[in-house]
Amino acid sequence: MNTRELIRRLIGREPVERCGFWLGNPHPDTWPILHRHFGTTSEEQLRQRLGDDVRWICPQFYEGAYQDPSGRELFDSGLDRVKHRTAPLAHCEDPAEVDEYPWPRPEYLNFDSCLEDLRRVGDLYRLSGYWTCFYHNLADLFGMEEYFVKMHTHPEVVLAATDRVCEFYYEANERFFAAAGDLVDGFFFGNDFGTQQGLICGPRQFERFILPWFRRFTEQGHRHGLQMVLHSCGSVFRVIDYLIEAGVDCLHPLQARARDMQAEQLAAKFKGRLAFLGGIDVQELLTRGSPDQVRADVRRVKRLLGPNLIVSPSHEALLPDVPSENVAAMVEAAHEKEDWA
Repeated sequence: MNTRELIRRLIGREPVERCGFWLGNPHPDTWPILHRHFGTTSEEQLRQRLGDDVRWICPQFYEGAYQDPSGRELFDSGLDRVKHRTAPLAHCEDPAEVDEYPWPRPEYLNFDSCLEDLRRVGDLYRLSGYWTCFYHNLADLFGMEEYFVKMHTHPEVVLAATDRVCEFYYEANERFFAAAGDLVDGFFFGNDFGTQQGLICGPRQFERFILPWFRRFTEQGHRHGLQMVLHSCGSVFRVIDYLIEAGVDCLHPLQARARDMQAEQLAAKFKGRLAFLGGIDVQELLTRGSPDQVRADVRRVKRLLGPNLIVSPSHEALLPDVPSENVAAMVEAAHEKEDWA
């Protein structure tokens, strides 16, 4: 069984002989530090040296991936809070005003470079699809505080804007998945629904404003034969049942120090109902712990959540303050043999 098939089976909650491992997506400033420690010169060389089972190749993050003739940028870049300091829908009080915003257009998308990289991956598991972070985008379009206020004062405006954002992503993914075919294994999409202590919005608002389109995206991925891997930072324990019902196959990143997101709680309630990706604490353990402590915690998380677990940091963007020795310890323990009988 090659690595690609193993991770497919793991996420599908089928029997597997080992857990997986994903380094994540380290911060740009972290790569030189890792290269010095492990004696590598390229990202792919390092991932191979570490026995990384997963590649995340997202069409949204390539230069030239959105080619609007007017020069407008796609959501994340065009709504950059530092660069623009604006919330263009903050004062909308009528759904008709939402239509006046210059929404992105799918015909300006280009994913040639992404497809080229996907073809080079080999027998490794490929996460892809548009990041589809509609929750983030709406918070930027309205301004975060105004977004949640308008859920109460102008719900029809929030619903209209949600439709416009999500319709774009839905069509973008339709075009991309049709072009990618069997090059993609998992639809990896990200919306940070949690804080350190709980949900950002209430469960009723989550059900009304988030879940309907969320379900459509999971249905879309499954229709294309893809496994659904959700990224959500923070404490999302209260809605994991909703996420499973909506079709999530694997949850990432398991922010280990957020309320109720410890491996013990997740295993007690959700093991066997979905696969797990992440769980190795970056807030304290990987940054301040010893290599021995890291190895011990990886073994603990594997015992609790394995074998349908991909060991990975509890946030994918490893920062430069994580000692390389701790990364090496995480990798070593992740690859240790276990008796899953």
